[in-house]
Amino acid sequence: MNGLTHVLTQVLVALFQVAAVAVGGPLLLGLMRKVRSRLEGRAGAPIHQPLLDLRKLFAKQRMRPRDSSWVFGAGPVVLVATVVAVTAVSPLVSASPPLGQSSDFFAVVFVLLLGSVLLALSALDTGTAFGGMGSSRSMTIGALCEPALLVAILAMAIAARTSNLPALVRVGISHPAVIASPARILALASFLVVILAESGRLPVDNPSTHLELTMIHEAMVLEYSGADLGLIILGESMRLVFLLGLFVNLFVPWGVADRPGVLFVGLGLLALVAKVCAVGATIAVFEVFTAKLRLFRLPELLAGGFVLALLGALTAVVR
Repeated sequence: MNGLTHVLTQVLVALFQVAAVAVGGPLLLGLMRKVRSRLEGRAGAPIHQPLLDLRKLFAKQRMRPRDSSWVFGAGPVVLVATVVAVTAVSPLVSASPPLGQSSDFFAVVFVLLLGSVLLALSALDTGTAFGGMGSSRSMTIGALCEPALLVAILAMAIAARTSNLPALVRVGISHPAVIASPARILALASFLVVILAESGRLPVDNPSTHLELTMIHEAMVLEYSGADLGLIILGESMRLVFLLGLFVNLFVPWGVADRPGVLFVGLGLLALVAKVCAVGATIAVFEVFTAKLRLFRLPELLAGGFVLALLGALTAVVR
């Protein structure tokens, strides 16, 4: 009976985390837009406006290019499915998620990349110039981000003696000195650079522009409409919340539920919301006072992230 109760609790925690990320993703976008609007002297749309936009998109008819294949329709679905899969097994609200023993940081990154790659393939499937341009730029940025991300994970894994995500969070809770170590700080700084690049935020990409010479992510989704476009917006917002949730829990793990119980899980959710909102608002403030980098300057930024990760790994080895 205790085993069945434990399984049911784990399933409920997974569903709770997925629901929180699914609702929190659009709300975080609304919060970031609201902060930017206020700093720019505008009233801006309400924070829940992205949820209203998603409801409108899901009620519209799908329109797909005539010569596209099943890859075009699979892109949005796989994007959302990969985020849901990694959210269910990652330590966002609870430090002991279901299948936590198999929640390896390297595996989580690989699953997320599957969604990005298939979305790029679906943009190529349309046969349009914009789709090809956006896919090429997106995969170039992904190829530049991957070394920095992998070395950053390696730096954190060396310091904590594991690459298991729940274990990394629990080590931070029980041994605060690990969080304050140069290896963890440098690795998380590199991780933050990768998050900005992978989520298409400034200074890598401007999510609010449709200028064909500069857009990256928007070029890949120009052919999507209706529920397909809604799935892409939902998946991208969920991925942003997921990555920021991992970042704040690895940097400030306090508040994550480290024991079973509705009260502790609820407190973990409140702590996650507060930390992610704080980081999201900080990113929005940063975006107001920065400009998009020119495309050929992006390797310099991502190379800087790789250097930070490499320094973190070397520091962890020497230590």
